[in-house]
Amino acid sequence: MKHLRMALSLTLLMLVVLIVGACAAPAETPAQAPAAETGGEAAEAPATTAESSGAKVAIFGLYQEPELLNPLIRTQTAANDVGDFVSEGLLGVNPEGNYYPQLAVEVPSTENGLISDDNLTVTYPLKEGVVWSDGEPFTCDDVVYTWELATNPETGSVNTTGFNEITSIECPDDYTTVVNYSEFFGPFLSTFSFVIPRHATGDPADMQNWAYNREKFLGTGPFKVDTWISGDRIVLTKNENYHGMPDEPKLDSVIVRIIPSREVGKALITSGEIDFLWDLTEADVPEFEDNPNIVVNNKPGPGTERLLLNFGDPTIDATDDPINNPHPILGDLRVRQAIQFGIDKQFLVDELLFGATTVGSSELNIGPYTCEIPTSPYDPDQAIALLEEAGWVDGDGDGIRECDGCLYAEAGTPLRLKLQTTSGNQLREETQQILIEMMKEIGLEFYIENVPSAELFGSWSSGAFRKHGNFDVLMYTTSDGIDPHSQMEGYFASWKIPVEANAGEGFNYSRWINETADEAIRVAGSTANTDERDTAYQTVCELADAELPMIYLYDRSEIHLTRARLTGYDLSPWASQSWNAQEWDIQE
Repeated sequence: MKHLRMALSLTLLMLVVLIVGACAAPAETPAQAPAAETGGEAAEAPATTAESSGAKVAIFGLYQEPELLNPLIRTQTAANDVGDFVSEGLLGVNPEGNYYPQLAVEVPSTENGLISDDNLTVTYPLKEGVVWSDGEPFTCDDVVYTWELATNPETGSVNTTGFNEITSIECPDDYTTVVNYSEFFGPFLSTFSFVIPRHATGDPADMQNWAYNREKFLGTGPFKVDTWISGDRIVLTKNENYHGMPDEPKLDSVIVRIIPSREVGKALITSGEIDFLWDLTEADVPEFEDNPNIVVNNKPGPGTERLLLNFGDPTIDATDDPINNPHPILGDLRVRQAIQFGIDKQFLVDELLFGATTVGSSELNIGPYTCEIPTSPYDPDQAIALLEEAGWVDGDGDGIRECDGCLYAEAGTPLRLKLQTTSGNQLREETQQILIEMMKEIGLEFYIENVPSAELFGSWSSGAFRKHGNFDVLMYTTSDGIDPHSQMEGYFASWKIPVEANAGEGFNYSRWINETADEAIRVAGSTANTDERDTAYQTVCELADAELPMIYLYDRSEIHLTRARLTGYDLSPWASQSWNAQEWDIQE
């Protein structure tokens, strides 16, 4: 143990030296930075143009560029945060976890008569006079269209939880939506968190290629997409047709500046070149606490950094039968258990996150539904014993075990796994280096092959390897909403394994199949009884803890930096960070 901690400390020291060296040069201003390639035309520095015009402009620093913004097929948190500057749903969720009306007039309930006595019909009165940013009217037909797209197998929709439970939607008039269910669906209020305009899209069968997905994305929200220069910026300008208060939005535009990394962003917000820096870590907080020009926005969040383990053979594209086509190494539960026993999660928290968070143990760590799962012990001796039992031995003495009687791999196969995460993320890179050292202690080799966010979190149609199951181990954070059903179903239900037959729907990238978990997920989605739902989610968490489709490392807070001049921002752990962008303002 002492030897390992000394090795880990040296690893951390080397990482710090490398990072400091890489960040030593002063950050370039927008005018000094090389222009993005845009078909041969140089990109004008956005900040200079905005300041010269006297417009109120906020610069939003984002170190992950969205692949696309269509809410039916986007899977990146970064895409949600950018997309929600533009789009709205029937209902929203505020930082306290309460639903509020966006495009609906009020939140349906039994008390206001908008939910039928049998709970199978929900009525949404819609706001009248709302138009899309291009001036076309928003009506009930757009709600119907959103449901049609989500349930059309030709579209490749991935965010379909809640839509498949609907049997029909009626429009008595343009401003009344009546949603009918075949059976009660517990998290029904979270279903229409976005609406897609029928007139602005295209052939549903070609949804993956719509111009609407990127430059032509539009909504009813406070901003609209003006310019998208990949790798450089997304310019969002005021939606003159916004239906909010007369003085909203208060900003004239938001420029989403695509930056190389969180570390570069820290330099840019310190120098005042950006107003908002997205997604900080607990370890970053002390650096900014005493800076009067910067506000540290910090709240406990539902996200947990985890390792996602592939149960299926990664050489078989989108296998729908991981039981008969298991991963040659990770298909054995004992190997997965050994990996978890070999990770000192508390060391990660203490050394990388200043002890400012908690060790991860389950999918649901805060909110109305939580899972009580004990944290896994650090026990490298137990990890070694499990690997020996599973037929992984170090026969040649090189420190890496090989298969000698293991379940699925060929004899002599090294115990070697590819560990992937998003590039440009210092915390994740440091975590990877420490995990490599910890796995060496038990005779397992991790090697790194990181990729940009848009590639890791890409869509089915783009051939993203996560969707198609062509990986060993992934590492990233994902978060549930105020109602966690979409998360629990998407990541753990067997019918949410992305395959050709469902056009890549769902987030069960581990390709985990457990009939008891499936039944518990069905129960949680079909009852209004909160105790029953809580018990069902607990069952799923316990089964996942036993079979380890994921290994939870540490819980994450929501931490974002803003310059003091940016006012009105209200951090929400339950919604995108742009949820109240119409209230943002610049006060010099």
